[in-house]
Amino acid sequence: MTVAQYIQSSSIPSYLSKDNLGPWETYLQQVEDVTPWLDKELHPWIETLRRPKRILIVDVPIKLDNGTVSHYEGYRVQHNLSRGPGKGGIRYHPDVTLSEVMALSAWMSVKNAVVNVPYGGAKGGVRVNPKQLSMGELERLTRRYASEINILLGPDKDIPAPDVNTNEQVMAWIMDTYSMNQGRTSTGVVTGKPVSLGGSLGRHDATGRGVFVTARSAANKINIPIKDARVVIQGFGNVGEAAARIFVQNGAKVIAVQDETGSIYNPNGLDVAALRQHRAVHKSFKDFPGVEKIDNAQFWQLPCEFLIPAAVEGQITRDNAKTISARVVVEGANGPTTPEADRILQERGSLIVPDVLANAGGVTVSYFEWVQDISSFFWSEDEINARLERIMTEAFEGVWEVAQAKKLPLRTAAYVVACKRILAARALRGLYP
Repeated sequence: MTVAQYIQSSSIPSYLSKDNLGPWETYLQQVEDVTPWLDKELHPWIETLRRPKRILIVDVPIKLDNGTVSHYEGYRVQHNLSRGPGKGGIRYHPDVTLSEVMALSAWMSVKNAVVNVPYGGAKGGVRVNPKQLSMGELERLTRRYASEINILLGPDKDIPAPDVNTNEQVMAWIMDTYSMNQGRTSTGVVTGKPVSLGGSLGRHDATGRGVFVTARSAANKINIPIKDARVVIQGFGNVGEAAARIFVQNGAKVIAVQDETGSIYNPNGLDVAALRQHRAVHKSFKDFPGVEKIDNAQFWQLPCEFLIPAAVEGQITRDNAKTISARVVVEGANGPTTPEADRILQERGSLIVPDVLANAGGVTVSYFEWVQDISSFFWSEDEINARLERIMTEAFEGVWEVAQAKKLPLRTAAYVVACKRILAARALRGLYP
């Protein structure tokens, strides 16, 4: 059955529109692509990949500073728990939809399985523009949302983490809210917390570091030296900024960066440290010295060795994919490339390191944080980074081996590795009752 046939069948969940599945349709296409490569004995269980285990939609009312009450819609989706408790971030964004959160939770299932950490996939979100809220309003929103989804949370049930527009302070509020409801301090209920509350050293840079490690592994396979390599990065948040900094530390040149305020370019390389300070003060790239402002179309056309989309999903489409000439595309964001764009990039000769592998550094160090919280024994940052590099390198090598043996793109190979692990766990556990 093709994705189009599946969408039109009665099997599609009734809470989604068949006319516009959004990011969930992208995920369904990826499942369709991997199905022929899975062992026949696992095929009876494939439908579990297409159906989230649990979806919670909540109303999040808060009192604003002006005394009025405002309502926001929140979600928490647990896609699959066969391999362990749910794990996945929480995002605050005005464009959050159920389809998006479902897809993100499914990608977390795959991502956790690719790097072989003992988690299932989950994701959460609130449809809100947090930049329009005061700090007090943001805290009240977070605590109310945490209270509404509390029935799903727990260190051995579902463990949130930061995502778009959330951070360690938001995680601290969630941890405190959950702990107050439990009557005891439970640091392991979230990851990405402040270090002083049981967070892990190295967590802030973990996703960006994982992007670099997988990019370097890919470069070694196709003989691209990191030194003087040209890097183009979309997004300059936790992932993009950390990736930029680590690439530069290893001798590469970040020649262009784009965020929601625009794109800047310097063929000789940007001063990433100065750019970070400038953006922290001015909230944009405006007036940053020594760069050329370019439009978004020019940004995607820049010749480079590494292109890193590290913003949000759906950024590389059939329209701009035709102009991309990067030798390696390393997906720092979740779902940044549409299926049609993926095929175009492959035809143009770009090697794509997929999101479920490239940006798994964050959840890997989240796993380290969770283990440290449970054991109350904490590692040094050097130990964290060494463990992260080992796991990410081994995961890349495993995916590369499957890709070479079966002559598959890395994305499909990553799904083969992950889906085999998920479905094997599902099959071994069976059905209860």
